[in-house]
Parts: sequence; C-alpha cells; structure tokens
Amino acid sequence: MARYRDAVCRLCRREGVKLFLKGNRCYKPSCAIEKKGTYPPGQHGKDSKRGKLTGYGEQLREKQKVKRIYGMLEGQFRNYFEKASRQRGIIGENLLILLERRLDNVVYRIGFATSRAHARQLVNHGHVLVNGRKIDIPSFQVKVGDIVSIKRESASNPHILQSFETAVGRGRPDWIEVGDRQVLSGRIVALPRREDITHQVNEQMIVELYSK
Repeated sequence: MARYRDAVCRLCRREGVKLFLKGNRCYKPSCAIEKKGTYPPGQHGKDSKRGKLTGYGEQLREKQKVKRIYGMLEGQFRNYFEKASRQRGIIGENLLILLERRLDNVVYRIGFATSRAHARQLVNHGHVLVNGRKIDIPSFQVKVGDIVSIKRESASNPHILQSFETAVGRGRPDWIEVGDRQVLSGRIVALPRREDITHQVNEQMIVELYSK
C-alpha cells in the first residue's frame, strides 16, 4: 500500500503544529517545530502567507492535518468520512471516533509504539493480538471489551518495552484500561469521545469541505 515516505517533520511544519509523527523526538528540543519554528518548509517558508488562508484553504489544511495525524491517504480518508456520514450523530465527531478506534491508533495510545507509524508497523508484522488472536490489519476497528496485547514472543522486544515505559509521559486516554509491564495489554472499556481527542482540530471544517 502506498505511504508517505518523505521527511515527516516537514508535515508538522507545513501544518504549523506538532502532529507527533516522529515518536519521542517530538518531545525533545530536536523537534523541527522547536528548532525551526512553525513556518512552512522550503526556501520561501518564512515568507508564507499562512495567516491569510480563508474559506476553502482553511478547510483543506484542516483535512490535511487530520489525514497526516492518522497516516491516511485521500481515498482511505474519504471512505471514513462516508462511513461517518451514514452513522447517527455529528458527522465530524463520528469521523474522529472511527479514526481513534483503528487498531494502529489503539496500539499507539496504549503505549506499545512511540508513533502511529511505528504502531502500524507492529500490527503489519503480526506482533499484536486482539482477544488473543493475531490481527495484522491496521484499520481493524476495536470495540468495547476488546483486549489488545502484544504476543508472547514479542513481549521482550526492547523497542516495545521502552515505548511502554515512556507512554505515561505522552498520556493515555481514559477509554483504555492499560495493564502493567508484565502484562502488556490494554482493554477497551468505552468508546472514545470527542473530548478524549487532544489534537487541536476543527472537524466541522472537514465536513464543510466534503459537503461542497
């Protein structure tokens, strides 16, 4: 499947906010936003007219931001929007909740990985179990009661252990009940709510963009 393979720090600078795409580096002074500021990358970045975006430009940037946070391609993101549109409730909130329920996001939120890209890799390589069964589909939708864990053969992986130990500093959501270092599992105790999503996004702009 096609994936963005260029420098991800450029994406944060393009959106003007931290998208936390680079794992622990995003929390250090070496973060590109900390070192170079929030102006866009490139030769003329400092001369950008970012603040003058209006209407369609603002809506597009908001959509791009959420796509990049969750590592989506345009077709995938559009499919999530259409699914959210068919559900009851507020479309924008439905969209964000569907994205939060992705298995790769849950693996990241539990703390098994330092970024969603790292979490996607763990899922693809078969390190993750859901209710004791290997699931290697990053887009798998978790539900209340599911237990997400690391398979026994991977439980001693130093990258997973280090990520799990530092996850407290990154924060864990209330809708996931996380075990200890010996267990390496998380149980979905509730569906995510809009207030559980800490990224600064305006989902209504995305709805307005796709509704045109």
